[in-house]
Amino acid sequence: MELDGKVALVTGAGSGIGKATALLFAKQGARVGVLSRTEDEIRKTAEEIERSGGKAIPLVADVSREDQMKKAVEDLVQAYGRLDIVFANAGINGVWAPIDELKPEEWDRTVNINLRGTYLTIHYAVPHLKKAGGGSIIITASINGSRTFTSAGATAYSATKAAQVAMAQMLAVELAKHQIRVNVVCPGRIGTQIMENTSQRNTEEAEFPAEFPSGEIPLTGHEAGESEDVAELVLFLASKRAKHITGSPVWVDGGQSLIV
Repeated sequence: MELDGKVALVTGAGSGIGKATALLFAKQGARVGVLSRTEDEIRKTAEEIERSGGKAIPLVADVSREDQMKKAVEDLVQAYGRLDIVFANAGINGVWAPIDELKPEEWDRTVNINLRGTYLTIHYAVPHLKKAGGGSIIITASINGSRTFTSAGATAYSATKAAQVAMAQMLAVELAKHQIRVNVVCPGRIGTQIMENTSQRNTEEAEFPAEFPSGEIPLTGHEAGESEDVAELVLFLASKRAKHITGSPVWVDGGQSLIV
């Protein structure tokens, strides 16, 4: 029960990495605010936690909307009295297309959800972390934009992921005096549904041919990692075990980003 007595906010908690982390946080004793813009899926996450003996409150909000995020954080703190851990995980792949074909509104949607959403989550959470005497913020970035640049057409997505790493490192310094740690997880290929919701258009125009060693991921070959692999890392970074770690991007990719 590493998180006993703690209150956590997890965005994008309706599926994938966010859901796996919310379940693990609750198992470790945290009371969890599970947030998604999709009401049905987030209520299912909260109900699953409750059935397992944990505590959770469903929060329905679009992370890119200021009014909705302000209310979601307020509702969580009102329900549980404090906030100690923030997992800013919500994000989309968006549209992948050559830069001269990527439409301004497509660029804006990816930036608004991935980057503005991270900002709003942290913006409204930090006053409560300060009031609690410290805490931990973990952001989900990616190997894209930090170590690899071979996903054809993913310029908007990669730009937001690179910016999240910079944001975390800036905030690690800014918030250290408040005993708030800020770290980043950078997953590689994980078995989630995110690629099913990715729109790819004429990406062959943006591709550059390259040959890689056989086996896409050194540790697992063609097998993707699991959401739970990332969740375990997030739990570590949220816990007292990581009390001297801040401003660190951590890659959880089985070595994928070292060869692609």
